[in-house]
Amino acid sequence: MEFLIANMAPVMFASLILLLLLGFPVAFTLAGHGLLFGLLGVELGLFEPAFFQALPQRIFGIISNDTLLAIPFFTFMGLILERSGMAEDLLETIGQLFGPLRGGLAIAVVVVGALLGATTGVVSASVISMGLISLPIMLRYGYDRSLATGVIAASGTLSQIIPPSIVLIVLADQLGRSIGDMYRGAMVPAIMTVSLYIAYILILALIKPNRAPAIPKEGRTFIEPNGSHGVPSLLVLLVVSSVASYFACQVVLSETAPIDETVVVGTLIGGAVAFVIAALNNLLKLGWLSQIAERVTFVMIPPLALIFLVLGTIFLGVATPTEGGAMGAVGAIVMALLRKRLSWSLLKQAMETTTKLAAFVIFILVGSTVFALTFRGVNGDLWVEHLLVGLPGGEIGFLVIVSIFVFVMAFFLDFFELAFIIVPLLGPAAEAIGIDLIWFGVLLALNMQTSFMHPPFGFALFYLRSVAPKEDYQDKLTGQTIKKVTTGQIYWGSIPFICIQLLMVALVMMFPSTVMHYKGGVSKVDLESVEIEIEGANYGTGGGAYGSAPVFQ
Repeated sequence: MEFLIANMAPVMFASLILLLLLGFPVAFTLAGHGLLFGLLGVELGLFEPAFFQALPQRIFGIISNDTLLAIPFFTFMGLILERSGMAEDLLETIGQLFGPLRGGLAIAVVVVGALLGATTGVVSASVISMGLISLPIMLRYGYDRSLATGVIAASGTLSQIIPPSIVLIVLADQLGRSIGDMYRGAMVPAIMTVSLYIAYILILALIKPNRAPAIPKEGRTFIEPNGSHGVPSLLVLLVVSSVASYFACQVVLSETAPIDETVVVGTLIGGAVAFVIAALNNLLKLGWLSQIAERVTFVMIPPLALIFLVLGTIFLGVATPTEGGAMGAVGAIVMALLRKRLSWSLLKQAMETTTKLAAFVIFILVGSTVFALTFRGVNGDLWVEHLLVGLPGGEIGFLVIVSIFVFVMAFFLDFFELAFIIVPLLGPAAEAIGIDLIWFGVLLALNMQTSFMHPPFGFALFYLRSVAPKEDYQDKLTGQTIKKVTTGQIYWGSIPFICIQLLMVALVMMFPSTVMHYKGGVSKVDLESVEIEIEGANYGTGGGAYGSAPVFQ
């Protein structure tokens, strides 16, 4: 009994992990476990029954948290855009754009995965959409199965790190930090992750071209009358819109404008210029642009404009993340209406899925609150802090050990379990060491990406397995027999991308400036140089001044 009293916190934590690994529902396991050990703690005299009077206030705090409203808003926005056919149009257009390159289809999948990640925010939607649409095309043109499946699964997980990610919302809430700052901090690592995926594909296509062939001429649909692909026209449009954007930013923005503000405003202006030129070319039949240039502009600019409009209002401080999510949801409905893809069935499906996901998150959050209250009651937070703060190597040693721990736990627990159980325990220890919690949160988000990619339990691999062909089939377009995709090929395909994700964790750890740039727009005050001057004043009726004006320095 004395052993249990002295080691209640580690016993409580270990038994929780064991129950989760046995497959019990997360929300009810957390809540039930917290109540069980709470009653045990009362019996052992670790705290009084009145300790649980704080529980209703904590649960009411979750219900009244306006920030969490951003989760259903962004989820709804993504589902409307994804189910209105945006994914198909993007994959077809970008696939044709990059198709003539070796590895072009795989690059198109990465680019579309990034765009879907910035809109859907849900891994399952991205992976299933791209698995259904792009996998048959990649198999048709002879792509290596491990590469094709790995690219699709990895691109689907980009929704973990690309703003406006639901993952980043949850991490910001658990770490007690601003969602806007978390979005700013994650922007550069997200772009770096996409760039590393593309670099890997290009290098592999160069070394082993048979694993990532180009689309043959007969597979290209946007061909000009003279037989060219029409890419120079697109490049000219890109240059014109970029120049217009640069000069417009010089007029609209000040020289001291933060980088994120400049990127958002510049992208919106450049996109608007390109869209207007393409629209005029199409309406007036001017012949300035090629088919592929028009297609890329009309397909990519609207979702990009919506994404940057939502993020821009958040970054510029015009709207909170909740208000930005609401604008995004309305914008998604408008885009679906303009595309004539909105129907009552689509709206109903999106609302049902959004409700289920939001309820899922809130139930887990309530359960984790019950667990956290009891865990703090048995001094579990102090146990974790003393355990981690005393690690050798200081800040770097702490980050390395925590990264390894999260990576290993990601084999068995999914993101939400990690976010609601592990992160609240690690956050106070990181803050005690002096680690910036935004930087720490982005590191965790990058690391948690691997939880969707780990063989054999990675959810992205399961989603892809559900839509990948399990038997040989005949391609409807070419008539050739396409061999099935095995589970082993899916697992092997994920490994290089897991290594890239871990490389990103190391890069962000070694170069904190990739995240810390989020502080660029915050004015810094040197407290030691502050002077407070109080002018001399006459007190009372005698009119005598009480000494000279004091200066506090």
